[in-house]
Amino acid sequence: MAQVLEFKLPDLGEGLTEAEIVRWLVEVGDVVAVDQPVVEVETAKAMVEVPCPYGGVVTARFGAEGTELPVGAPLLTVAVGETADGRPTGDGSGAGADGARDGASGREPAAEGSGNVLVGYGTSEAPARRRRVRPAAPVVNGRSRAPEPVRETRRADTPQAAPTTPAGRAAPADGPVPVISPLVRRLARQNGLDLRELTGSGPDGLILRADVEHALRAAGTQDRPDTTRAASAPAAAAGTASVTRVPLKGIRGAVADKLSRSRTEIPDATCWVDADATELMRARAAMNAAGGPRISVLALLARICTAALARFPELNSSVDTEAREIVRYADVHLGFAAQTERGLVVPVVRNAHTRDAESLSAEFARLTEAAREGTLTPAQLTGGTFTLNNYGVFGVDGSTPIINHPEAAMLGVGRIVPKPWVHEGELAVRQVVQLSLTFDHRVCDGGTAGGFLRYVADCVEQPAVLLRTL
Repeated sequence: MAQVLEFKLPDLGEGLTEAEIVRWLVEVGDVVAVDQPVVEVETAKAMVEVPCPYGGVVTARFGAEGTELPVGAPLLTVAVGETADGRPTGDGSGAGADGARDGASGREPAAEGSGNVLVGYGTSEAPARRRRVRPAAPVVNGRSRAPEPVRETRRADTPQAAPTTPAGRAAPADGPVPVISPLVRRLARQNGLDLRELTGSGPDGLILRADVEHALRAAGTQDRPDTTRAASAPAAAAGTASVTRVPLKGIRGAVADKLSRSRTEIPDATCWVDADATELMRARAAMNAAGGPRISVLALLARICTAALARFPELNSSVDTEAREIVRYADVHLGFAAQTERGLVVPVVRNAHTRDAESLSAEFARLTEAAREGTLTPAQLTGGTFTLNNYGVFGVDGSTPIINHPEAAMLGVGRIVPKPWVHEGELAVRQVVQLSLTFDHRVCDGGTAGGFLRYVADCVEQPAVLLRTL
């Protein structure tokens, strides 16, 4: 006898309480295997594919694409086992649309937690979430009509039409599409490209971004950015400009919440100084000329930061407002700002104080690539104790960065450019950089912040100063 099991949105870890359905990877009536990815979701931290812990026939899906669900909410139901006539559920004779009930006994499944988890532990119940205002129901003939429910069900024994491509041709059903990167899926989805029609150039036929871009060029289409939802109502009066509303959700919403909280809770202050980085750039050039993996400027600045935090540990801390205590950390988990197609993210290099410049360069490169591919895990985006922000890559000299709550400080680095500079009593053209430090004034005063920034500038101007602490 087939049994219908309900799979709920698992605990994604790191305090995440909800996720948005980006794309369903299975249809109602599909046969799924154990641990097969069934849905692609986006949290405030990253985009992940959620695997199903059951194998059988999908009998119901809960939530349309774009719907935000709390942890513990039903995702889908799967009919597993055998039916009454002895046929396996995989042959299309699974349970009916009532996927929320147990197919054998008719009892509701016990709500004892969120089931299997991806990171961390399960939850006992769906956490509290912010109230959302539902859109008003459309009015037809003077009466309000309730919107259609988002639950989608179909009997497992009902034949399902084959999916079609944008041109209307039936797409081949050859199993899961060999794509790993969520960004590749998004690029294809935005341009109406059916990935099942592509032959991947990667290992074992893996479809890469280059394959999608090549197909789009061949079809004469262009990569289109994310479209935003325009206001549906026409302008109330002549001359009123059209309005575009962009939802604050996903990474953009998480950034907005964190920055607002930082500005609200942290009394920050900023100090800055110009430094002659000519000798630092020469030292880097000499390191790279000696052979071995290349050393990045960011890695050298990170190494200087960890040395400075060892001398000024007040800045490697956070404030516990409830206990009215300053919490100082012995280990430096260094965050760095990385701009991606999905927005600004801050990956964290664990135990940066134990790494040399070569190890830091490799870790920065690895995390940056993962950020661009959208494969960073929540654990790689949390737990930082200090942040390094290299906004010089955007071609700007200075900034007053907002502290990455709940940290106590952030070092900003502008572009390194040739400028007139007095060197050894004479005017010369030198490589100059502006350094800025934004700090929580609760953890220290200006003397400590100024001492930290001055030490960083001294190491930039004379790298030999750093050798004394190695």
